[in-house]
Amino acid sequence: MIPTTSSASDYTMYPFSTQNAKDFQNLLSVYLDAVFFPCLRELDFRQEGWRLENENPTDPNSPLVFKGVVFNEMKGAFCDSESMYAQRLQNLLYPDHTYAVVSGGEPLTILDLTWDQLKQFHATHYHPSNARFFTYGDLPLEQHLKQIHENALSRFERIEPNTAVPLQPNWDKPREYHMTCAPDALAHDPHRQNTLCIAYLLGDITDTFEVFTLSLLSSLMVSGPNSPFYKALIEPKIGTDFSSVVGYSRNTRQASFTVGLQGVAEADLEKVKRIICQTVDDIVANGFEEERIEAQLHKIEIQMKHQSTSFGLTLACYIAPCWNHDGDPVKLLQISESVAEFRRCLRDHPYFLQDKVKQYFKENIHRLTLSMSPDQFYFKKKAEEEEAKLQQKVAVLSKQDKKDIYEKGLQLLSAQSQPQDTSCLPALKVSDIDPTVPATPVQMGHAGGVPVQYCEQPTNGLVYFRAMCSLNTLPEDLKPYVPLFCSVITRLGSGALDYRQQALLMELKTGGLFITPQVIPDSDDLDTYEQGILLTSSCLERNLPDMFHLWSGIFNNPHFDDNERLRTLLTMDAQELSNGIPNSGDVYAMTRAARSLSPAGELMEAFCGMEQVAFMKRIAEQSDLTDILRKLPRIKRHLLSQDSMRCAINAAPQNVPGASLELEKFVKSITTRKKELKPVRRNIIEKPLNPLVPTGSKRNRKLISEPNFKPCQMKTYFQMPFPVYYVGQCVRTVPYSHQDHASLCVLAQMMTAKFLHKEIREKGGAYGGGAKMDHSGLFSFYSYRDPNSMQTLNVFRRAVDWAKAGQFSQQDIDEAKLSVFAAIDAPVAPSDKGMTRFLSGISDELKQQHREQLFAVSHEALTVVSASYLGLGQRTCGVAIIGPENEGIRKDPSWVVK
Repeated sequence: MIPTTSSASDYTMYPFSTQNAKDFQNLLSVYLDAVFFPCLRELDFRQEGWRLENENPTDPNSPLVFKGVVFNEMKGAFCDSESMYAQRLQNLLYPDHTYAVVSGGEPLTILDLTWDQLKQFHATHYHPSNARFFTYGDLPLEQHLKQIHENALSRFERIEPNTAVPLQPNWDKPREYHMTCAPDALAHDPHRQNTLCIAYLLGDITDTFEVFTLSLLSSLMVSGPNSPFYKALIEPKIGTDFSSVVGYSRNTRQASFTVGLQGVAEADLEKVKRIICQTVDDIVANGFEEERIEAQLHKIEIQMKHQSTSFGLTLACYIAPCWNHDGDPVKLLQISESVAEFRRCLRDHPYFLQDKVKQYFKENIHRLTLSMSPDQFYFKKKAEEEEAKLQQKVAVLSKQDKKDIYEKGLQLLSAQSQPQDTSCLPALKVSDIDPTVPATPVQMGHAGGVPVQYCEQPTNGLVYFRAMCSLNTLPEDLKPYVPLFCSVITRLGSGALDYRQQALLMELKTGGLFITPQVIPDSDDLDTYEQGILLTSSCLERNLPDMFHLWSGIFNNPHFDDNERLRTLLTMDAQELSNGIPNSGDVYAMTRAARSLSPAGELMEAFCGMEQVAFMKRIAEQSDLTDILRKLPRIKRHLLSQDSMRCAINAAPQNVPGASLELEKFVKSITTRKKELKPVRRNIIEKPLNPLVPTGSKRNRKLISEPNFKPCQMKTYFQMPFPVYYVGQCVRTVPYSHQDHASLCVLAQMMTAKFLHKEIREKGGAYGGGAKMDHSGLFSFYSYRDPNSMQTLNVFRRAVDWAKAGQFSQQDIDEAKLSVFAAIDAPVAPSDKGMTRFLSGISDELKQQHREQLFAVSHEALTVVSASYLGLGQRTCGVAIIGPENEGIRKDPSWVVK
């Protein structure tokens, strides 16, 4: 078992969680062993770190190349210009100690690390004397402490690791640096691809009140359309968006604040610097409106009351940087005391915040200006540097050295091909898993004729609202604009509020108003799906009237007349989509691969796949947005209506009546259509909102059925300026309610753990890879930051052969089942209880049926579904690859090359 890690620049965290006491003890023992007593064999170093090896390990005459999982991962990380910029910024702002180097390793620097150096680093740093332990939950603490002591602490003598990070010496004058990156192939303006920011060194993060103050100050300076830097930098359209690093960061011993722009023309770089300095002066002179300060304090109150499923992990991550530098983690968590002290400071010193801006920004000499520009030969130069490094290492090798490398390659290949013995690991048994699904009671009601699902939950004084609105009447030519509509409609202003006033009121009274496109596959039929948009918001119970008033304005009188505001939002959204590909390439590849396999997959690609990325790029390039401004009201007329809406409220029992009353007022305030709109697609399948009530009610879920849809094979290649690949392959199988769906879920997990991880990561050198089966009925294979492309597709095929041949044990099946149950039994936040029923119509009864099918999955069932759905000749599949130029694929007529 490999522990999950969360790495920062100066610490590594190994988090895990479970709701089962026995499982917690098992996991704790495994993690303590893995962290403090790892084998760290040379084979492990060669596989996970780096190695010189024959390109074909079984052919001693094949050329020597660099291989290694982390080496390839960091090559992938360094193809992301945003991440690389953030990394370089930190290295330059703190040049005198550990933050001056890349903690994950620059690819070519990794090649200088030796096995002995790794072991020595572990012995010094991964020692209980240098460790901190954090637990959260309702299990008895005494048992945790006893187990930690017996399994780890008692087996070491205390040492002084000398890992304290010193303060960065202050500069005597500001500094400026320039760097280059690869061009953005999806930039809507190729002549505006420069980035510039100014970063300021701030105070010690162990000063908890100063951390609170500067974090809040940062939000006032850069968050939302009312912030001074948004007004000064974003709205003049000098750039496409803030720089990838923006705002306050306390991830290092001393905090920092950064502000700047990306998507800037080279001629405007000096202008950006002047604007930043002038904006600091303006803040010192004018301060902040009182309402904006209250809005930020309200946001903190919401964050404190909101209960997420990862609350314990969030706490651990929140305190880790401060605690790591011997700060007081308990004091850091006393946020209410910090709020009270902050209010006292404001009351006693009216210029409190302006003085902080003057101290940390205007008069701060330790500030760095970093600019970045594209270089069309960037990856070519990187490849040449790697080749030079390779030749340098190869040149000093003797014949015996090369023979040793070949033999070590065979040794590693042999070790990778051996099944791992996991019998020594403590584990749950399938019989330990609860056989029943815990019930989630909901009540169905109506508000102004609109169906409402109420779910009473301990929401800590917050009320959560959702509304699903159908797309069934929307003309097909408007569909591609739905994601843009969802993104901008809550940010354009409405009624008597311009967009600044609207944004301020949202921050003062709610946790935000959001709209997202939804494509929900049917649980019974792969060619049936629901399409709509989901409205989401939350607020304190006292602010319910204000929250619904904001929604009423958006429904009845949104502003569609501000061309410049739309241009700003459109440009930012297009930039964000483009920037997201390097970190989510596997998701984009799978989404594209699914496009030709089901109607839902086709719409998903249009809404959130590479198709949407390209579409947003095209419209961002348009000089005249008049046509788009005309389309938005047409979309609104079809989508924002009570005729096709259903709602859900999650709140504490005592707050449900008040929420119901305000929801009723909101629904009645919505302007009714003058005439009924007809669905664009003829085949409408109606399903009851309450699965226990027969169909026939006026208010049902209305799904689109496309019985004539013909799934087809399609292979798509997206050529991008990356040094690694992202591979996705999807196979059409069966819907959620089908008895074979459970077997396919177990198969995906077992394939990942017992075959694909070994072949794609350990042997292939990719950072990640696996298989998954979800409610869409599509079985997906994927790889992430992969040095291979066609070889990985071959691995997918061999995985199917492995499963068809039944080359797995009952223990393998049980481990896969435990992983599947861990996912479906993961905690659900009070705010999200009942949402699966509300959105997908999947009742507790259907979940129970699926659970029983999971328990019943057998060896025979797994081989049968492998052959029936995944075997060649039995499957309809789609393939997509995102990656660098590939001559073989380009010449293959079976591929569509983008």
